Amino acid sequence: MEATASAGRRRIVVWLFTAAAAIVVAGVFLQAFSIAAYVRGAGEGARDLHETGGFLTHSVEIVVFLLALAAFWGAWRRVGFALLLPLVGTLQVLLVGDTDKSGGWVNGLHGLFALVVLLLACALVEIGRRALRRGQESSPH
Repeated sequence: MEATASAGRRRIVVWLFTAAAAIVVAGVFLQAFSIAAYVRGAGEGARDLHETGGFLTHSVEIVVFLLALAAFWGAWRRVGFALLLPLVGTLQVLLVGDTDKSGGWVNGLHGLFALVVLLLACALVEIGRRALRRGQESSPH
């Protein structure tokens, strides 16, 4: 009975992990949309949305890792892969560069690393989806 309850709790954590990773995917799309709108003249509201969305998305990246710890304890490859999300996300934030300086190539790295964050988050959604589908969330592999 206790093993069933534990498996049920773990399934909920895997579901939360999957949902949080999906929120990161949506957040990256929101950020790409809002910064493109800003660059094309949408105004400060679009820039504010980009910055706020970035802060929230990066916060959820950290939550994804913490949920991976709980969901996949012992499956260290999965946990390590989930750790890449906030690490790459932090690097991506640091690569924003001086946005007031024209011709700042480092800003391109900010956008490029956003794509890496997007791909990582998509892969983590798939990991969670497969774990839920197969019921392997308690398996260490």
